[in-house]
Amino acid sequence: MKKTILLSLSLCCFLVGMAQQTPSDLDQVLVFTKTSGFRHKSIETGVALLEKLARQNNFEITHTEDSLAFNTGNLKHYKMVLFLSTTNDVLGPNEQEALKDFMHAGGSFMGIHAATDTEYHWPWYGEMIGAYFSGHPNGPNVREAEMKVIDPNHVSTKMLPESTWVRTDEWYNYKNLSNDIHVLLNLDETSYDGGTNGAHHPIAWYHEFEGGRVFYTGGGHTKESYSEPLFVAHLLGGINYCLKRD
Repeated sequence: MKKTILLSLSLCCFLVGMAQQTPSDLDQVLVFTKTSGFRHKSIETGVALLEKLARQNNFEITHTEDSLAFNTGNLKHYKMVLFLSTTNDVLGPNEQEALKDFMHAGGSFMGIHAATDTEYHWPWYGEMIGAYFSGHPNGPNVREAEMKVIDPNHVSTKMLPESTWVRTDEWYNYKNLSNDIHVLLNLDETSYDGGTNGAHHPIAWYHEFEGGRVFYTGGGHTKESYSEPLFVAHLLGGINYCLKRD
């Protein structure tokens, strides 16, 4: 009888706990995939992975391609905004101001792959994300390369090989690289053909910017990236940094 009562009490406590963990109790992430230039075929695969990571790690995502979601009233509900392979101009002037206000209020921003191929005419965005895309190798555009792990202690890199991470992706070259970014991974241009940045070729970084946190990784061009265990762990680490779970 006592066992039955204890089991019933445990079940009640469990159900109450579940009821209290409503979506509003979870960290909210706005995932934005609008494109007005090249559209990556991997976007839908990336969104599916983010939805899976959210279910497994107690956060919630809202996926949209509607730039009107960028208004102060809506963004105040989110802890983090994530641009997944957005391209070219995706926000209007009022929406740009809303993103600035979001960062100034302590929000976080994460960019994956073509997020640097976005908003070239908005200098604030370039400073915030840390660089702009300037090109990539062709023939083929996807190839194997080595990355040097510059900071092995960050939440997004601590699971990686100690010195060198070898993987296959489309490797971006960058322009207008910020001096304020903290480099996590540096692309070794001697390991592949087509690099134009030289010895200093960041491919993943983070920094604090005007009150908020920013994380960017240049990987994620291919669909296969989003089922690659180390890359998935790297992405989750970036999310955890932005959600201040580090």
